Amino acid sequence: MTSTALELPELELLIDEGWITEVLLRLQSGKEATAYCCSGGPTSGLPLVAAKLYRPIETRGFKNDAVYQAGRFDGADRRTRLAFQQKSRAGREVQFSTWVEHEYRTLARLHAAGADVPQPVTKTTDVILMEYLGDEDGPAPALQDVRLEPDEAPALFRRLLWNIELWLKEGRVHGDLSAYNILYWEGRAVVIDFPQAIDPQINPNAPQLLARDIANVCAYFRKYGVRADPRRIADDLWLRYRFGGLGALGDVAPPPTRRI
Repeated sequence: MTSTALELPELELLIDEGWITEVLLRLQSGKEATAYCCSGGPTSGLPLVAAKLYRPIETRGFKNDAVYQAGRFDGADRRTRLAFQQKSRAGREVQFSTWVEHEYRTLARLHAAGADVPQPVTKTTDVILMEYLGDEDGPAPALQDVRLEPDEAPALFRRLLWNIELWLKEGRVHGDLSAYNILYWEGRAVVIDFPQAIDPQINPNAPQLLARDIANVCAYFRKYGVRADPRRIADDLWLRYRFGGLGALGDVAPPPTRRI
């Protein structure tokens, strides 16, 4: 076991069960988690995988969670709802566990539907193991750090809008989409970071979050000469979602073949 792995006891179970063999490098650190590139083990059957390790409750910020959590606990028992509302220790533990579970289930659902998201492999209480985008030399860069060829920008833009519509059809809005959490690898744009993704059927903030996601994508591609009206796109998608008009998703070319 490497010294890096020894410093990350949360990954020991994945090593013991053969999902990974060692931690190779730290990929990125965000407000809720840190990601690592790991050598895949015999259980995963993959050469490389990414391990997303969530921060402990005490060091994570839940400042803006209310926007994303709205409606998520409506079906829970009264004690759980009260603990969550009062931000008690028990409520924070519930919030933390559902954050991890929710991202894993969202990735599984969207990947199965054909969306350009990392394929989830397995999870523990505070780690999600998933498809690694990149190679032995380093991870795939964020779209924010990439200079696209002018002729590939329009197709990538259309593909991202296709994904947003597919997510909506599958009952999800990303909620925090930007060029910082879209990876670019081998001509393919892959979206990451779905813990805050919401169910538009139960979250009243869905139209605003959908509009913000689309506005961020449009803003990035504007520098490549892609002209689009984000408000019109968002309004059209939301109306079609509300009235059952989603589903004409076959007019965008498929992405390059997945590596796993």
